Amino acid sequence: MKAAVMREVNQPLEIEEVDVASPGPREVLVRTGASGVCHSDLHFMEGLYSTPTPIILGHEAAGTIESVGELVDYVKPGDRVITCLSVFCGTCERCTEGRTVLCSRTGLTRNPNETPRLSQNGQEVMQFANLSSYAEQMLVHENAVVKIERDVPFEQLALIGCGATTGLGAALNTAAVRPGSTVAVIGCGGVGLNAIQGAALAGALRIIAIDAVETKLTLAQEFGATEVIDASGGDVVRKVRDLTNGGVDYSFEAIGKKETAEQSFHMLRAGGTATIIGMIPQGTKIELDGPSFLRERRIQGSSMGSNHFRTDMPQYVEFYLQGRLKLDELVSRRLGLEDINDAFEYMKEGSVARSVITF
Repeated sequence: MKAAVMREVNQPLEIEEVDVASPGPREVLVRTGASGVCHSDLHFMEGLYSTPTPIILGHEAAGTIESVGELVDYVKPGDRVITCLSVFCGTCERCTEGRTVLCSRTGLTRNPNETPRLSQNGQEVMQFANLSSYAEQMLVHENAVVKIERDVPFEQLALIGCGATTGLGAALNTAAVRPGSTVAVIGCGGVGLNAIQGAALAGALRIIAIDAVETKLTLAQEFGATEVIDASGGDVVRKVRDLTNGGVDYSFEAIGKKETAEQSFHMLRAGGTATIIGMIPQGTKIELDGPSFLRERRIQGSSMGSNHFRTDMPQYVEFYLQGRLKLDELVSRRLGLEDINDAFEYMKEGSVARSVITF
């Protein structure tokens, strides 16, 4: 199969032929239909997060089951599925507590003495996030897919696989936004726009979108923001506090930077909660003013929207079909696999909500 392979940090991905193994007992082979290009992948390309190489990146995808292992009974060839990096074992402590997104993921990959899932000339090619979707096929554990029985295009389904689930879930699951509350979202890319949608679905009364790119602020209003702040003018915290008479109930940081993470905390009213969605680079320290905690302000992380993806994602599909969730508008560019490096350039320019690779 053709795949986009990362061999070195800060170098373009290379389109290469990669061998994919046959499914093991609890594995499924997926023919990739579409894959979104997520900022998380760029973090690894730029070395902000470390990973062994060579590796096939990509984790926001949907496709069709081609074949299944002998113990698989959840899906069959021909089924349409969304993949999710929150693959779960179902038996560890976190899974049995109902927090499958925090699964220990023991036993979900192949042992070193087994044939690797992906290889070239007998040498292993690493699998990213147990998925590797910048490829024509994905060989994954059966608990990394959810079956979708509704007729929705792959490019929209792919976005549910990460960006939509991460943003929506941060508002609906992690923070559990209350009806009538005030919300601020820092960063209006694909994830931030979905955090805005999640807050709107939860019944937030006011949703303030914050970004330095005018086109993204315009898009944020289409996705449910009631007010916008141009971050390029500075004094973001003061502007939010002035707009809300003291701060917001909930804030969401969807960029992954020290400065904006700190801003998300300082724009809270007493008793408010800041949720960090963005991937802050390894080694980065966040500094917060100690007395602020005396007013019961909280800051927390969110992993993939605290999802239960086999129940959440079908619900998001229904929201989309009912017209209550925007997905079409998120797709800024449709590209082929050979254009993958262009997709990352568009991302760095800030000119897209999401580029989608279609197969």
